[in-house]
Amino acid sequence: MRPLEGLRVLDLATLFAGPLAATLLGDFGADVVKVEHPRRPDPSRGHGPAKDGVGLWWKLLGRNKRTMTLDLSTPGGRTTLLRLAADADVIVENFRPGTLEKWDLGWDELSAANPRLVLARVTGFGQFGPYARRPGFGTLAEAMSGFAAVTGEPGGPPTLPPFGLADSIAGLTTAYAVLTALAARDRTGRGQVVDMAIIEPILTVLGPQPLWYDQVGHVQPRTGNRSTNNAPRNTYRTADGRWVAVSTSAQSVAERVMRLVGRPELTAEPWFATGGGRAAHADVLDEAVGAWIGRRTRAEVVEAFEKAEAAVAPVQDVVDVMADPQYRALDTITTVPDPELGPLRMQNVLFRLSETPGAIRWAGRPHGADTDEILTGIGLTDAEIDALRTAGAV
Repeated sequence: MRPLEGLRVLDLATLFAGPLAATLLGDFGADVVKVEHPRRPDPSRGHGPAKDGVGLWWKLLGRNKRTMTLDLSTPGGRTTLLRLAADADVIVENFRPGTLEKWDLGWDELSAANPRLVLARVTGFGQFGPYARRPGFGTLAEAMSGFAAVTGEPGGPPTLPPFGLADSIAGLTTAYAVLTALAARDRTGRGQVVDMAIIEPILTVLGPQPLWYDQVGHVQPRTGNRSTNNAPRNTYRTADGRWVAVSTSAQSVAERVMRLVGRPELTAEPWFATGGGRAAHADVLDEAVGAWIGRRTRAEVVEAFEKAEAAVAPVQDVVDVMADPQYRALDTITTVPDPELGPLRMQNVLFRLSETPGAIRWAGRPHGADTDEILTGIGLTDAEIDALRTAGAV
């Protein structure tokens, strides 16, 4: 039995943070029903490359979800959602604050239909405050949180990530928040609202910046690939035109690196004894490490660092990741059969459990593929389903 088997989740959200949270719950056994508008599918179906007209991102984000259509703004859609909610444990939504309430599907109505329901509301800025009703996307959170301000080269522009970083962090956090709310329900017997603002979890990931500023007025600058806390810490080009990343967060590792690159005398310098001291002399350390690495191929560098028990990793693109022996050993990229596209290789479930592991049961399914089955499962007759379809509610 998978650990979340028996948990019923309605995924009303679109794009990334909310749907990712639902995906993570589905990976460990939850019965996730993806609810999409009958005429406007989740935009993730059209994001990025497609094969044979089928969006590949959706195959990942929609895995382990049954799919149905429902127009929540119609009377039939509202009534049907309340019937679905009565049998659900969790609803995940990311409409702008006030939208569900406009359809008479706010927390008062949903909790009346099911007092044990957990409603996870994922928005850019949260349910209240001066920005609450603004359109919110992960890019705005990456800018607003301080992430972009510290990312990039010194003197260069703030840099945004080329992927959904803030959304992904918020998705992970939402899954954690939902499970926390469910644990509380086990004690109190009642569900509650999870208010997840995408601008907040990324701020936690950025570390103690607010505390530093509060206590000593420190504002973290952009340092490129360098760190203000230790050195050498950078990316270095190898003789065959590849790149490696070196980390020396531990003092012992920093000493091993300098011995390996033939500069053991630097470890005797008074400033070498602390991470901050080494960071202040990063030019000297980078020159020594970079020169040594630049005379060797990437394979030679990795092998030498491994023998010296020093920390290094190749800078890999997705081609390298797919062939990496450690990822293969962990089955991090696993193969999923798919009736539309055949075998698909995608990221596996997020972690391994020794007794009750998760699994990818299927990849993202076609739009509305399970509508009739789901509605029949909550007691609707064929005639009622036909009526909803005629009214445009499904």
